[in-house]
Amino acid sequence: MSIKVIGAGLPRTGTNTLRESLQQLGFVKTYHMKELLVHPENLNYWTSLRKTGTTHWEELYNGYQATVDFPCYPWYKEHLKQYPEAKVILSVRPFEQWHSSVYSTIWQAQNPSESQKTEMSEKLLSNPRLQSVMKCLEFAKEVIMEDHFQGRFLDKTFAEEVFNKHNEEVKKHVPAKQLLVFDVLEGWEPLCTFLNVPVPDEPLPHTNKREDFKAMLGELMSGHLV
Repeated sequence: MSIKVIGAGLPRTGTNTLRESLQQLGFVKTYHMKELLVHPENLNYWTSLRKTGTTHWEELYNGYQATVDFPCYPWYKEHLKQYPEAKVILSVRPFEQWHSSVYSTIWQAQNPSESQKTEMSEKLLSNPRLQSVMKCLEFAKEVIMEDHFQGRFLDKTFAEEVFNKHNEEVKKHVPAKQLLVFDVLEGWEPLCTFLNVPVPDEPLPHTNKREDFKAMLGELMSGHLV
């Protein structure tokens, strides 16, 4: 089984909604950051991809048909090289909404208060699995915030430039016939037309709202896929 759909959109652009939608449309399973947090032992596949530009693809994606969100998006070009027949979905949303969402979820989780750091340190001492999960979160911080946004995420002018540059690069790199630029608010029709599958009767799911993020992260860090 090989990857049929590659998600090139940034985190907090409706990527979990896209994950749920793809799985509902039959692309089971769809890889997402959630998968890595539940299986932190697989971080080595991603560190290898970061260092070398390739990895053990068949082992990483054994049983998966699609991949969205981080850690895929920084290496969508490498994914497309490995799976040249795959379709690419660039999930998008307005910058101001995106930046606010990332700040109140991912950024705050990556920059805890001193009391939160102390609490986490105590938990880490007695929980080897949690130590592995924290390595995954640190990896995400390094790649997204330090590499991609060059440590300047809070500089909104700079962050918007990086945001727009990423989206434009995807559009230039991916052949037009293989690319869908998709806002989840558009609903099923453009997604199903692009993937050539029937439109479900029920509404497109909307998941992973910012107010649910903290609880969701806690579940994932405990090893429960949600």
